[in-house]
Amino acid sequence: MNYIGSKLKLSNWIKKEIHSVVGQDLSQKIFADIFAGTGAISRALKKDVREVIVNDLEKYSYVINRNYIGNHRIIKSASDIINELNNLPLEEGFIFKNYCLGGGQGRQYFKDNNGRKIDTIRKTISKLRNNKEITEDCYYFLLASLLESADKVANTASVYGAFLKGIKKTAEKDLFLEPADFDLTKNTHRVFQEDANKLIKEISGDILYLDPPYNSRQYGANYHLLNTIAEYDEFIPKGKTGLREYSRSKYCSKVTVEQEFEDLIQQANFKYIFLSYNNEGLMPQSKIRQIFSQYGKYDLVATDYQRFKADKSKSRNYKADSTIEYLHILEKND
Repeated sequence: MNYIGSKLKLSNWIKKEIHSVVGQDLSQKIFADIFAGTGAISRALKKDVREVIVNDLEKYSYVINRNYIGNHRIIKSASDIINELNNLPLEEGFIFKNYCLGGGQGRQYFKDNNGRKIDTIRKTISKLRNNKEITEDCYYFLLASLLESADKVANTASVYGAFLKGIKKTAEKDLFLEPADFDLTKNTHRVFQEDANKLIKEISGDILYLDPPYNSRQYGANYHLLNTIAEYDEFIPKGKTGLREYSRSKYCSKVTVEQEFEDLIQQANFKYIFLSYNNEGLMPQSKIRQIFSQYGKYDLVATDYQRFKADKSKSRNYKADSTIEYLHILEKND
């Protein structure tokens, strides 16, 4: 998925730094990722650790991680069900009526037939679950597959804060449901959809990875349509973009971020804490160092990487093509 702040390209580097601090053998370690997004770092470590605890407040993120991290055994008949879902006669539903031009609301997030297909598949997935024809593991596998497949044909500049006036080439393609295949492991893992600062009081482990929002960008607004497909509930979409209600994170405000972050670190019952934060974040590097240093041994490593560009057109001017990703490291006092 195209995702702001995704650590997919940085996952090998972050994994290497975790190994260099904690050790090469992580097989008995509990790893937690509590601002997980699409879970790139959790996926990178899933087969290496004893248990992954993954969390994000957004529903679409929960669905994706419930599949990629929560699922760890083979799901029988998954390919057959995917094939059946791809060949259903199309129906019109909430997505078509509110987020396609044919629905009459003036929004063009998907071409009409793709909107119909999202509705058809989403309704069927719910029906299969309600009739107990599929397991919970299969339900989240199918729903994650739909979210990712829908995202591939969305008529946006990678985020859902706005749709494009004309249909772009990838959005002209017919939606095809592709399986969101996950890694198999012997061990079970835990997936949450909670406020990170509340969850931290209820969990403990060895390695805590933090990737909170860097700036005022609200993920609930930028990915609202994925939440709507995940929830598939009835509401009145607001404004030109069809927004739903969403939570505002204290990590996205300069007024509240430092206190919220320090509270998290203070409460964390983990030996090693790794924080991803870039050089354009709301918290200055000096403040992070100050907070970390109160609770143990602090270190810092950094790397350059290509900035995420939601709009890749040449008309947009960016200060730089790359940005610096810092990995702040704390070995917490006992």
